[in-house]
Amino acid sequence: MAAGAPLGIDGFNRLSERQRMHALYEVCSSPIWARRVLAGGPFRDDDALLDRADRVLAELPDAELDAALDGHPRIGAKADNASSAREQARVADAEESVKAALAQKNREYEDRFGYVYLVCASGRTAEELLAILTERLDNDPDTERRVMRSELGKINRLRLERLLSKETA
Repeated sequence: MAAGAPLGIDGFNRLSERQRMHALYEVCSSPIWARRVLAGGPFRDDDALLDRADRVLAELPDAELDAALDGHPRIGAKADNASSAREQARVADAEESVKAALAQKNREYEDRFGYVYLVCASGRTAEELLAILTERLDNDPDTERRVMRSELGKINRLRLERLLSKETA
């Protein structure tokens, strides 16, 4: 593998098991998700990895979804990892009134559903994320859990695609 080349699926498959586990855990902070995805390897192509990740997420128990949510800061809060910071980059430039409204609605969401508001934030403005949050507050708990799982799947896919396209050292 040439320095500066994308990792790709072949590079991912050549990583040690520990390195692959670590990379998957950075995608999604559910240890069970990472272990189950890893168990499906080696992967023949990118789609095989993405499909495996989707299937594992669809079967993940609710308690493990909560572990996955632990890896995501509130929308608008200081991100504690590079992926979240990149995904929420457009929120940093928002007006203070929008940031304050996001913080308030985040608290309402957590009070209503018992977990952090999760949305695929990549490329979205703070105003867009606030509108989505406001709309999702009207969901019943079962519907919102399904929406949250779907959003987590979108985030995981984006992060896996970024991982595979990342240049190697």
